[in-house]
Amino acid sequence: MIEFKLPSLGADMDKGTLLEWRVQPGDAVSKGQVVAVVDTTKAAVDVECWQEGNVHELLVGPGATVAVGTTLAVFREPGDTPEQLAGARARISAAAAAAAAPVAPAPAGGAPGLRPPAVAAAAERRVSPAARKRAQELGVDIDAVQGTGPHGAVSIADVERGAAAKTPAPADRARALRQTIAMAMARSKREIPHYYLAEEINLASAVEWLRRENERRPVTERLLLACLYLKAVALAARRHPALNGYFRDGEFRPSEAVHLGVAISLRGGGLIAPAIHDVDRLSLAELMRAMSDLVTRARAGSLRSSEMSDPTLTVTNLGEQSVDAVFGVIYPPQVALVGFGQVRERPAVVQGEIKPAQTVTASLSADHRASDGHDGALFLATVRELLQHPERLTP
Repeated sequence: MIEFKLPSLGADMDKGTLLEWRVQPGDAVSKGQVVAVVDTTKAAVDVECWQEGNVHELLVGPGATVAVGTTLAVFREPGDTPEQLAGARARISAAAAAAAAPVAPAPAGGAPGLRPPAVAAAAERRVSPAARKRAQELGVDIDAVQGTGPHGAVSIADVERGAAAKTPAPADRARALRQTIAMAMARSKREIPHYYLAEEINLASAVEWLRRENERRPVTERLLLACLYLKAVALAARRHPALNGYFRDGEFRPSEAVHLGVAISLRGGGLIAPAIHDVDRLSLAELMRAMSDLVTRARAGSLRSSEMSDPTLTVTNLGEQSVDAVFGVIYPPQVALVGFGQVRERPAVVQGEIKPAQTVTASLSADHRASDGHDGALFLATVRELLQHPERLTP
């Protein structure tokens, strides 16, 4: 038997709202399959299951807000007996019921919203074909909508009110997102002993290599300088594992994989840093496609749970905002953050002569519990070396 619980989709998450189930009782579930959609205030996240089984029972209905760790569903495994499943259900049903957010009654004058599916199913009511179609368009569980017609009949207006009740207003979401970010960053500065390093990197070789590389590529497959940044950081992280991993339970645990969190500004305000997986193993073309896809989905609010929970090191690039350097706050439980500023033409000494050169300031914010300034300096030196020899970024 598998208890499918609400995972933590980032260190700043303590609860989430179940928006949608992608499976039903009796369905077979495979590893990596998206089984639910959860709202985390930052985004609507596709939650994956990393075990195999069959859906036995869904314990929490769409619209419920529950704490991280709450059991959302029970999956059967081969060999499970009815007695084992019944016993497990008895143990977790009380906790699941307590964790689910109660649904407030409709205010006077009626603005009915969502209610638990079991309640809706018990009511004798009708659903018009138009209302059912509208519910599908809005992603609303029709069984969770309270009807206001005769005998509880559900109309299009009921569905739209239910959708409005499920989705926070933009202003409320922006406020909640800002509070979430503030709490996470305050915790980071309070608990993590940061140290900061910076290095100015001459990008003449990288810019020229990128120009030649893009000349031979179709327009739709051209690379951005940001792609080279990510690849250089990933390869440097592989060489210097003290900057890549997690600080948990009082100790640092380096990660064998390099999953780079990419800081992305959201259109409604706020910031999110989902991961691109195994960046050190991707070709530049694969990395460029993955980066474009991640930015598009992040701003559309369509991310996967593994992208939110897996980053081992985060990269932020504020070059487009015309800043020279950025010294970011580490996102726990990670132990480092790399920043890049704007590429500017500055005087540089090249073979004993002062010449204009395009340079960028690369910065490192690191956790003194996992590394020291010497480690951080070697890491930045590796990033510099790779960007000044961009041919080494290709597999």
